[in-house]
Amino acid sequence: AGRAKRLLLSQLFQPLNLQVGGEAGCDGRAGEPTCRSQKLMLQGGLIHPSSPGCYYYLPPTVRAMEKLVKVMDEEMRAVGGQKLNMPSLSSAELWRASGRWEQMGPELFRLVDRHSKGYCLGPTHEEAVTELVAAQSSLSYKQLPLRLYQITRKFRDEPRPRFGLLRSREFYMKDMYTFDVSAEAARQTYDLVCGAYRSLFERLGLPFIKVQAATGSIGGTVSHEFQLPADVGEDRLVLCPDGHFAANVETLNEERTSCPTCGEKLTQTRGIEVGHTFYLGTKYSSVSSAVFYSPENKPQLAEMGCYGLGVSRILAASIEVLSTEDSIRWPSLIAPYQLCFIPPKRGSKEEEGAAPLEQLYDDLAEVLPHLTGDSVLDDRTQMTIGKRLKDAKKLGYPYVVIAGKRVCEDPPVFEVWNQNTGEVLFLTKEGVIELLSKVQVP
Repeated sequence: AGRAKRLLLSQLFQPLNLQVGGEAGCDGRAGEPTCRSQKLMLQGGLIHPSSPGCYYYLPPTVRAMEKLVKVMDEEMRAVGGQKLNMPSLSSAELWRASGRWEQMGPELFRLVDRHSKGYCLGPTHEEAVTELVAAQSSLSYKQLPLRLYQITRKFRDEPRPRFGLLRSREFYMKDMYTFDVSAEAARQTYDLVCGAYRSLFERLGLPFIKVQAATGSIGGTVSHEFQLPADVGEDRLVLCPDGHFAANVETLNEERTSCPTCGEKLTQTRGIEVGHTFYLGTKYSSVSSAVFYSPENKPQLAEMGCYGLGVSRILAASIEVLSTEDSIRWPSLIAPYQLCFIPPKRGSKEEEGAAPLEQLYDDLAEVLPHLTGDSVLDDRTQMTIGKRLKDAKKLGYPYVVIAGKRVCEDPPVFEVWNQNTGEVLFLTKEGVIELLSKVQVP
């Protein structure tokens, strides 16, 4: 009765197109640029195209995304973040007041309700959050800093959506907005949140660079981007080889070839922007009169910052930078499933090894309950072990446990593939449990 129900691969809603090669990554039109993550996510049944720049996220992708959100929540809580949720519909008046209704141009999805009132679908929420804080009419300096964040779906009418989830018209973003008593306090918050971003990317094992960036339509005076180096990246970066200087080329008014600190020749690379931080000052708080009361009981404008992490973009970008040409590799922490069990082929001479493998599955669920929902049994026993192992490699389970030749020994010995290191281990049940007890899930 207490036994966890086994997750059977044949029952999972993940329509695999693993046999499809070549052009299955183009947005359905010949000659469209495509990239590794888009091709792998389409082939692996992780996403399914809906309309240009819009995708269905299939269950494994949602699992990975929920894990990523958990890790983000931990990092945001560690810097005093409080989670809220703001409406996707934002009134045109609010955006007109800040000047961005005109400035954002055709990137804003705009709509009109039955009473002829104008709205946009929020690509970002500076106006909304500032209005919310301004509505707290007796905010005291003792209540600051405020660090409010949400993880929601955002909308941008991209002129050319491409590269799957890397540049889409609907996407998930973690956006944090901070309110401080002074410019100096706001800069301390800025450093703190940048530290949380650094910690997040380190935990995911992603090779990121923090670069000086332009403030663009968000505004403010200081801005940095967190970039993952990748050939398909749309940003051009220049870096000092000794790490003194890193910038997005768009921030430099002239062609820089040497580091301003040490004079070394700068190298160029391309990157995918996965995070962006801004110190805003009072740009938005002055429009909405977001004030707090000082110790002298005088109203003062809050000093603001805003901080974005692309949630769906980090998923795609991590597949882009970690994967091989034909096999997905996830950051271990957020892989949709940590384990795949492959029983013997039906009718093969190892067939009796199916029982010890299923026993191992059940024992693991008991001893390591946090991995229960993370273990899949590939029950397509009409296929050879080799064929199913190939699929498992393509889908990027960090560990694959196989009932191979030695499963009929006493005690049974299982073949365990560690996908991230490429090593194969031969372990008894106790050995497998010992190995997997180190696996982390958020």
